[in-house]
Amino acid sequence: MRVLLTGGAGFVGHHIIEHLLKTTNWEIILLDRLDLSGNLNRVHEVIRSYDTKGRLKWVYHDFKAPVSSSTNSQIGKVDCILHVGASTHVDRSITDPLEFVYDNVVGTANIIEWMRVYQRDAKMIYFSTDEVFGPAAGDIAYTEWSRYDSRNPYAATKAGGEELCLAYANTYQLDIRITHCMNIFGERQHAEKFIPLVIKKVLDGGTVFIHANAEKTKAGSRFYIHARNVANAVSFVLHVGCAREKYNIVGSEEVDNLTLAKMIAEVIGKPLQYELVDFHSSRPGHDLRYALDGGKMEMLGWKPPVDFTPSLERTVLWTIKNKHWL
Repeated sequence: MRVLLTGGAGFVGHHIIEHLLKTTNWEIILLDRLDLSGNLNRVHEVIRSYDTKGRLKWVYHDFKAPVSSSTNSQIGKVDCILHVGASTHVDRSITDPLEFVYDNVVGTANIIEWMRVYQRDAKMIYFSTDEVFGPAAGDIAYTEWSRYDSRNPYAATKAGGEELCLAYANTYQLDIRITHCMNIFGERQHAEKFIPLVIKKVLDGGTVFIHANAEKTKAGSRFYIHARNVANAVSFVLHVGCAREKYNIVGSEEVDNLTLAKMIAEVIGKPLQYELVDFHSSRPGHDLRYALDGGKMEMLGWKPPVDFTPSLERTVLWTIKNKHWL
């Protein structure tokens, strides 16, 4: 098997590389432009424990541009495409929405057009997000085919990519599957994300600002999931999933951000200094709660291999020992 992984030097991408090296004998082709999110040091750190001779290849390409015949020749024929590469982070999408349109909509169009022209027999997974559904008030949990209600440019561009994938799958009979994933964490995550940000603030004795409601009485909450669990789920969907279907990848438990910050501080062994902040009123686009229904994946036989609390503890302890990632 040969797999093409977009964004292979990114946070989620490098965990997928590690999972495939550990559990398969597949050849992996990384497609990456090495921008803000892409960092080959991630890949270097995870491959040191594996014999990668003949199994790992990197092809430079910015998929805002079409995949040329020469780039396709460098890639070669593949059995599956994992389209994980994207611009992420809500704050940056609010500041620079067009960058996200080019990367996540135009970029996805270029990848699936390449698939249509050169790789029609391959299977593809498009990696989307829970944010396409918008906020989940109360105890709502969205299923795979719930309506979209994007509240920020990042979410809208991921929804746009989904629709393009479905359109190509239906029009050209391509085998494309879509996953929605919730907030992912783990080793070597970009320092702008919440968990590494909290780790650094607690270590430095700084104040952690917690996303809360307008009254500043209730912190926002998420179903956090470790990237290793996500990589396991992606592999599961590749083997068990069906063309033109969607799959929610959900963490084992819901945790509000204040509780999460306190858990991190407890693992570190230092006090948490924090302030609840009404992010949504001051900066629209931040939603208080996201939630997905993971029943479909559970029915098919998948659940997170490792629960949230031990995954979080392992990540915090690893990050303390590897502070250069902060």
